[in-house]
Amino acid sequence: MTTAIDIRSMSRVFRSATALDDVTLTVPEGAICGLLGRNGAGKTTIMSILAGQDRPSSGTVKVFGENPFENEAALSRISFIRDNQRYPDGYRLQHVLRIAPEFAPNWNADVAAELVDGFRIPDRTPIKKFSRGQLSSVAIVLALASRAPLTLLDEPYLGLDVTARALFHTMLLRDYTEHPRTVVLSTHLIEESEALFDRVVIVDRGRVRVDCVSEETSSLAFTVSGPADAVDRLSEGRTVLLSHAVGTLKSSTVSGTADDDLRAQARTLGASLSPATLPELVAGFGAEAPEPTPITKGVRA
Repeated sequence: MTTAIDIRSMSRVFRSATALDDVTLTVPEGAICGLLGRNGAGKTTIMSILAGQDRPSSGTVKVFGENPFENEAALSRISFIRDNQRYPDGYRLQHVLRIAPEFAPNWNADVAAELVDGFRIPDRTPIKKFSRGQLSSVAIVLALASRAPLTLLDEPYLGLDVTARALFHTMLLRDYTEHPRTVVLSTHLIEESEALFDRVVIVDRGRVRVDCVSEETSSLAFTVSGPADAVDRLSEGRTVLLSHAVGTLKSSTVSGTADDDLRAQARTLGASLSPATLPELVAGFGAEAPEPTPITKGVRA
């Protein structure tokens, strides 16, 4: 299997602040990878380095086998539109669509036109006057119509209504199926997006906590719910990622897999066990708790 992204022991330090700390991860070519975590976890810094807009303080990063920094050949294969993408004063949609193909060798005008129509992006209003949702729509047009071999989407949903988000999902999957590429999607709307993911990477405090194929996330942690004393007893000696309590009831997300003995004990104590959902897993690794051991699983063929 060809590797699209190969990061090894990568760190990024800004003065006294460590944004990324010994990050190692791989993304196979043709995968849609969810890059998840709290605000400030390091997701945008990873994307900026992958896009050649920044470089690591230490370690290595390869995109399709090449260092992207100041590498014109590599950069021509990458599309990265930030959530706060800036445009020159006076620019309207027509200006963006006219100049975009110069930076995207695989640009498809039909995809761009279909998205512009579906998102109802105004063509006469200066972009600097666009709403948050309209700016996100322009960013999605640029990202998907570029058909770049590596497409980096940083919070593409900001300000989009449910209809626009559904259009984005439909267009991404349809065009990805017709023209496969590697997609890295960073989002906080995990429940809406997780069906897209082939692979999941969870980052917290600049470190990779999880790097696995999407089917394996349900085996990484479980949720135990019920009377607080029962939950505490069932969680004893295990790594608790996150807990919530309301009155005498409690729910805890616990790292690892629940075996048959634990399930039988839960039934006796009047508690319930279930695999942790992906949002619960992200919240658990992002909670203020002792740092869990990073989890890396196999790459799906």
